[in-house]
Amino acid sequence: MYILGINGSPRIGGNTDILLDKALEGAKTKGAKTEKVILNKLKISPCQECEKVRDDGTCIVEDDFQALYEKVKKADALVLASPIFFGSLSAQTKIMIDRFQCYWRYRYILKKATSQKTRPGALILVEASKRGDFFNNAKSIVKNFFATIDVDYKGELFCPGVDTKAAIAKHPDFLQKAFELGGTL
Repeated sequence: MYILGINGSPRIGGNTDILLDKALEGAKTKGAKTEKVILNKLKISPCQECEKVRDDGTCIVEDDFQALYEKVKKADALVLASPIFFGSLSAQTKIMIDRFQCYWRYRYILKKATSQKTRPGALILVEASKRGDFFNNAKSIVKNFFATIDVDYKGELFCPGVDTKAAIAKHPDFLQKAFELGGTL
């Protein structure tokens, strides 16, 4: 099984990154092959809502999105991790999701059948405050994204009240839950 972890945080070695690593570690203990993609290291343009588009579900804008798109399609399971910024997902995460507009169009406007099997997915969110509505806002966006790309929303880990870089280390319960979440996939 190939599990793809997507880190939507701009901070390497931060809370989101550490939790995603724990989830992937949990998946590895169950025999999965894992890979982590750090969105902030990729050159991905925002969706341009192009007038001229392809009818095969792929995006015409040439950048690092194409390679990520193929990894997402290939993955047997997906873990998406993001910090909460201004009550929602990070810009890096939202840009990636918006770029899947090409696939959304393919599936829902052109009504092309997908040959993709449904696969499990999980969401990890970290925020400094303790606002549940922020988690719910981000979760609704990710659930729509997952539904579009044939990912069944199987689990989540929401970590409130974690602010400074690597402060998640002071929350062993969150680290354990991330590890278990990865193992369930």
